[in-house]
Amino acid sequence: MTSALLYAFAGVALCGIGLFGFLRLQHLLRKLMAFNLIGSGVFLIMVGLAQRNGEPDPVPQALVLTGIVVAIAATALAVVLIRRYYHLSGQTTLAEPAAKSTRPNARAVNREGTAE
Repeated sequence: MTSALLYAFAGVALCGIGLFGFLRLQHLLRKLMAFNLIGSGVFLIMVGLAQRNGEPDPVPQALVLTGIVVAIAATALAVVLIRRYYHLSGQTTLAEPAAKSTRPNARAVNREGTAE
């Protein structure tokens, strides 16, 4: 077993752990960390399998480096959005959709407070 194949298997393991966490956890920050774990696994797979004639291929490595920078920026944006959601709703998990009103004479009200 070569070191490149070991990196690829470790990447697959990280993707699996991240996918499990993303599907199983409810807390938004934990979901974000699980999603980042999936991304790290993909980067490891790309680095592990990116070889040409036994030599490392520089193009996939450059793509991985670019992907890491984009992942950091996307994570920062997601943290800001999660923080804003927490300040607006007071919750750290996504709310379940509200049930429809069963009252037959419920009226919609616009922003000014008048009925439509």
